Amino acid sequence: MRRLILGLFLALCCNPCNAGQLAIIIDDIGYRHTDEDALSLPSGITLSVLPHTPLGQKLAEQGHHKGHEIMVHLPMQALNGKAMGPGGLNNQMDEQDFKLAVEEALSSVPYAKGSNNHMGSLLTQLDKPMQWLMEVLRSENLYFVDSMTTRYSKASKEANTFNVPLLRRQVFLDNQLDQATLAKQLEQAMTLAKQDGQAVLIAHPYPETIAFLKRQLKERLKRRGVELVKASELLSFQFAKEQSKKDSSNEQL
Repeated sequence: MRRLILGLFLALCCNPCNAGQLAIIIDDIGYRHTDEDALSLPSGITLSVLPHTPLGQKLAEQGHHKGHEIMVHLPMQALNGKAMGPGGLNNQMDEQDFKLAVEEALSSVPYAKGSNNHMGSLLTQLDKPMQWLMEVLRSENLYFVDSMTTRYSKASKEANTFNVPLLRRQVFLDNQLDQATLAKQLEQAMTLAKQDGQAVLIAHPYPETIAFLKRQLKERLKRRGVELVKASELLSFQFAKEQSKKDSSNEQL
């Protein structure tokens, strides 16, 4: 019971006054010059950069100096066979090649504090690749955000096994780019943040997305009482929340 109370106390401390916290991750950064527009967004927005891309290193450095948190957007094999680009991780790799590819991807993006998967609807379902990934992330002291491109992802299970801090994407902002849909998806993310204390929203550096966020994000967050935070700022709250669940379950045994 004491541990349960401690977990709830930590959760409240990490989220004062029950204010909803929302992390917004802009990923797919690194190929287009228009990706630079993401640097004009509030510094609380996290930028996830594709490895080995023409602009990736430059934009990671510039984003870091503007106050953005930087992540590595790791390309992973998809069920549809779509090309992954440089640094892609697939199910034909042995452990040595897989880990080397992850390490090279991480080293290509300066200032990274975590990573998330680009595509990966096939690879994230596989135990061994997710084990190898988490071993590398643990050795580098990085967190992982599961983009949840499949509901069968094994990333969470393996992250727990290897004690890698993990978050899960709840909402995609811009699968459709009309203003009504963007507003609807942002509203859904804010609602989850208020209900659960935190939420993770993933978006992309499309001109329509950047323009929408620059024009409406600040006012909409203020109106709903939701705080924009960097992805890593959710980890303490998420840990306390998970610990409370575990302790509550143990109390019932």
